[in-house]
Amino acid sequence: MKHWPALLTGLIFGAGLALSGMTNTTKVIGFLDVFGAWDPDLMFVMGGALVVSLGATPWIIAWTQPLLAEAFSLPINKSIDKQLIIGGALFGIGWGLWGYCPGPAIASLAYGHESTIAFCAAMILGMWLAGKLGLNTSRLNS
Repeated sequence: MKHWPALLTGLIFGAGLALSGMTNTTKVIGFLDVFGAWDPDLMFVMGGALVVSLGATPWIIAWTQPLLAEAFSLPINKSIDKQLIIGGALFGIGWGLWGYCPGPAIASLAYGHESTIAFCAAMILGMWLAGKLGLNTSRLNS
């Protein structure tokens, strides 16, 4: 099985999301409710991820190539354009309304909740529709 590293990484990521409570939509919406019953837990999860990324990224991209790929896939488009702003706004609106972004939503499928299955189905439909409408332009050099 040549894709075992991706599977293992995904399982570790999903377990981390579950352990940190990020698969709990009420916790995420609580973080976004800054004028109500604000829950700062997500800030600490994101802060921890940021610290690890800031330390590891310069070290890793100094390598000639990644361990399990031919080349790195780094962003080449550094401009902030209309498509990026609209995509970011739609992502934020969906995140704020439901409490999921794609990673935690996929990890939450393990719980088998009908609402999570419906969210993931709608997310996949939206990705498919964006592709059909020509809205999926890669911002990576891969």
